[in-house]
Amino acid sequence: MPDCKSTAQSLSEWFATEQGGYVLSREQLWFDRTVNDIFGYNALQLGLPEHDFLRNSRIPLRFTGSDQPAAAVRLCGDELPIAGASLDLVALPHILEFTEQPHAILREVERVMMPEGSLLISGFNPHSLWGLHRALGRRNGYPWCGHFIALSRLKDWLALLGFEVAAGRFAAYAPPFHQGKWLNRYDFMEAAGDRWWAVSGGVYFVHAIKRVPGMRLIKPSWNSSLVKKLLPVAPKLNNSQRKIASRPEENSKC
Repeated sequence: MPDCKSTAQSLSEWFATEQGGYVLSREQLWFDRTVNDIFGYNALQLGLPEHDFLRNSRIPLRFTGSDQPAAAVRLCGDELPIAGASLDLVALPHILEFTEQPHAILREVERVMMPEGSLLISGFNPHSLWGLHRALGRRNGYPWCGHFIALSRLKDWLALLGFEVAAGRFAAYAPPFHQGKWLNRYDFMEAAGDRWWAVSGGVYFVHAIKRVPGMRLIKPSWNSSLVKKLLPVAPKLNNSQRKIASRPEENSKC
């Protein structure tokens, strides 16, 4: 995996460029729409503390975690100092492709999430014009120094950890031009891409739910004939006994 730490630029600084801003605007729009419909008590954004992808969330306690000084909590993604089953929402904006241990991060995220909690992931699509640009040899600087993870592989990882993909989307269909005027000129490809080549967007978004199998009560299979034998049977009454049973009781005099 290429070493992104050796480059002078960070992913957050790349988002400040015209090329990165093109991607960031689409990511922020997806996160804003998605987190607005997720409820709970605690939410974590892991990485990129300079950008608030949880700003539109209704969850009361929201915080960022990263090894960067701007984060609310300084931490390592593969060893989260958070109690298990305590988070209702976790956002991973481009974390997995810029780490050497993406599986470890996903395992830790699964540990700290509540059952039925939501996991939001954004990543660069290797099967796109952006992925082709990286494959042709441009791997210095962000985001090209990262390891682009295919969506199919990511879904396999999530399934192994008990996550179910609830929704997803692609964006950034224009070629990875550096100048904004060229990106704006190819803006028509956004609508065309969603309709004609939806899996070829430069970035993808995944909304996954942590599923925990519930308990199911196993009832015995009763033998109806045996149950009838075990039930008490009322004794048969003769005519005189029936008359006595049907006669109203007389009030006793003291």
